[in-house]
Amino acid sequence: MLVRNVAWSDFPELREIYYLLYEERDQGFPIGITLFADRPSLVDEIDWFAGGYRHVLAGEDLWSVAEIDGHVVGACTIQRLGRGPGSEHGHVGVLGILVHREHRGKGVGSALLDHALAAARGRFDLVRLSVFSVNTGARRLYERFGFVVSGHVPRGVKRGSEYLDEEEMVLLLDPVPAPLTNA
Repeated sequence: MLVRNVAWSDFPELREIYYLLYEERDQGFPIGITLFADRPSLVDEIDWFAGGYRHVLAGEDLWSVAEIDGHVVGACTIQRLGRGPGSEHGHVGVLGILVHREHRGKGVGSALLDHALAAARGRFDLVRLSVFSVNTGARRLYERFGFVVSGHVPRGVKRGSEYLDEEEMVLLLDPVPAPLTNA
């Protein structure tokens, strides 16, 4: 497996992995990512990818992809929460991860997280994410990398008529300075 930074040419395979999530949801699989009610159009996806890629080129966001046998099988993004000079949230990154269903549970997520978090050190002080409470596999993965639960959101997602709780998790990348003491 090769984990690398995203390239413009990765769009078709990333779009396909994302579109497969809609099929999984419609077939009743417990996917762990929030989706729109309807699958976005190709034009919408091009706009989304172009915007994300632009933020990567500008050095604002991170985007890693995992490749097996020359095909992209997963992606991990860390998007800067606060944009623009002087943003009070500019030190915070929001993590998202996506792995093709045929490659889940095989180390792709771990490799993506390892690559993304290594690149995030020195660029972000804090990385946060949301994960469905029932997604115990993903929660264990995040905990292995040092993420801790910082909050619980009951009914955070409504999928059809079903509610799903979410856990908010955080990882401090840089140590917080010790408080100054009067000596």
